[in-house]
Amino acid sequence: MVDSNGNNLVFLLCTPRSGSSLATVMLQNHGKMFATQEMWFLMSLRDLQAPQRRAYGGTGIISQFYNGVLPQAAFEDACRAFALEAYNGLLQSSEGAELVIDKSPRYYYMLEFLDALFPQSKRIWLIRNPFAVLASNKKVGRQRGDAFDFAEALRQPAMEMKTVDLTVGLFRYYDYFAKDHPYAHRLHYERLVTDPRGQLAETCRFLGLEYEEGMERYGDRMHTAKSELYFSMGVGDPFVADHQAPNRDSVDLWKEVLDKREIELYGRALGARLFRELGYAEELAEAEKLTGARFGDEPDAELLALRTRQLTEATGCVWTPGYALKAEPLAGGPAAARTGQPAAKEADASRAETVRLQMRVRALEQRLQLGAMEQRRLKAQLDATSRKINRLKSLIPFGNRLSSLASAYLGGGGKK
Repeated sequence: MVDSNGNNLVFLLCTPRSGSSLATVMLQNHGKMFATQEMWFLMSLRDLQAPQRRAYGGTGIISQFYNGVLPQAAFEDACRAFALEAYNGLLQSSEGAELVIDKSPRYYYMLEFLDALFPQSKRIWLIRNPFAVLASNKKVGRQRGDAFDFAEALRQPAMEMKTVDLTVGLFRYYDYFAKDHPYAHRLHYERLVTDPRGQLAETCRFLGLEYEEGMERYGDRMHTAKSELYFSMGVGDPFVADHQAPNRDSVDLWKEVLDKREIELYGRALGARLFRELGYAEELAEAEKLTGARFGDEPDAELLALRTRQLTEATGCVWTPGYALKAEPLAGGPAAARTGQPAAKEADASRAETVRLQMRVRALEQRLQLGAMEQRRLKAQLDATSRKINRLKSLIPFGNRLSSLASAYLGGGGKK
């Protein structure tokens, strides 16, 4: 079962079109793993704090409750409780499963939230040649009748989600997994399709399990309950079902799918350093040879800043620049209080006092904010009144002059 620290919970993290569907359809074949298509539900929990339009109204009230009344720790506890019920419900529905794998590529926008909820969960970063990821976006877009033009998307001032995935999302994971960590594992797509057995065995060891024979041959289990659940969701890579096992067909396909302009634009957007540090120096050299361009080491900072700002505004998330994985057990909390140990009770009491103080701080901040808003309202009212007075004053000299001219005219018998 998944516990409140995240033990027996695994996050399979990557940007969309990195091969997570292929990895998942193989991992789910393990008897002790529950893995299906993308869940995404943690994003819905996180979004409770973001202002949202609702048919019944109350957007401001709900936002005030989540961001002004309810303590952040209580909000996280509530989200954790919901997630635990969901994850453990999935485990109970799958006979023999002990671990849940949550494969949701766009979790990159709330990595801080993941760490706060389940600090001891395992994280697998599925890495793929960025040029191949871009090519997969283009290929799948064509298949679904939704063509993706990367060059056009870059020019658009409005936020385009695939462009955010390919830039901001990749760098968020790059920073998050920058250092080795006992709860983190790197899995390269190219190695997975070249040596699936060896890579799955290594991944199983990271998860504390033994490799099970035939995990990689997902085509042999197409009519099992797990496989039918996986393919019934209709998301992910539409080409996975075309094969019985992983293959290298798509590894070098980017050279055919992408044109020179797209390769150059994306290479310059990401910068050469990222390719080298992720292990794609050869692919970088090929891209430079194909385009005749030389990519600088640094990414396009202006592009990243724009897309980051757009995404944070759209999601309401507050990001820590360069955020890296943090994993410490929860201090106190409901689970610890139930143990009945004096130290646990003392930690829980300390935590409760902290929450009370946080609520006081929030209340004072809200009062200050309301006071500032009232001050701005009164100042605007004062400015408007002052402008009216000034307009009236400007008319007074003209009025006096007009009165004098009229008196002189009448006194002179109508003559000038």
